[in-house]
Amino acid sequence: MDTAAHPTLTALPPGAAPSAIQHDGRDRLIIALDTALRAAFGEHVAARPCPKPVVASDALGADEGDAVLSPEDKRLSAALMRVNHVGEVCAQALYASQSWGTRDPLLKAQFEAAAREEVDHLAWTEQRLKELGGRTSLLNPLWYAGSFAIGLIAARAGDRHSLGFVVETERQVEAHLNEHMDRLPAADQASRAIVAQMRDDEVAHADAAEKAGGLPLPAPVRGLMKLVAKVMTATAHRI
Repeated sequence: MDTAAHPTLTALPPGAAPSAIQHDGRDRLIIALDTALRAAFGEHVAARPCPKPVVASDALGADEGDAVLSPEDKRLSAALMRVNHVGEVCAQALYASQSWGTRDPLLKAQFEAAAREEVDHLAWTEQRLKELGGRTSLLNPLWYAGSFAIGLIAARAGDRHSLGFVVETERQVEAHLNEHMDRLPAADQASRAIVAQMRDDEVAHADAAEKAGGLPLPAPVRGLMKLVAKVMTATAHRI
């Protein structure tokens, strides 16, 4: 395959291919179910350290820093971080289904690499929720299933449309995280550091998908995506 069509991807060595390509249909189904269960119910371990505040006055442990937060601030931060955690559960489903749906080994590798970075986000938001005395959404299995179905639809539309879906999703997530940066309590530097790094990662994922050939989505599709995201965030804020 001509790697020029994927300028952000590294060509695989001769004879090499992502491991998922070597599995038959039953194995791939088992892997997909395992990924779903881990995303919706499991505890995650990050490959990267959890981002920390860079302001010298906030160079405290999370417990010490949280001592200055009022109960109302903690509840708000926990609700926002729960929404962010749901977003990462959805991201795992989207990347898993789009990886499943493409026949391009380089594109599959790109989706899998992005999903691994999103696991860091899952771990960071889970940890922060625990520190704030919050919990993850009770509807995570539903969020995962719905997002997996949407990702499959995007994949069926073709690789360039699938990449375009990634671009639009990550751009909307970027805007959503910017909104959370405005809403998070100023004293909650721990949550703000996590959200800032997540935002940077999402921007990188969108840029990579765009450079790999992602096509712009029609305005009605973008509007529908925003509507679905609003329903999800409003529900996850409370449940």
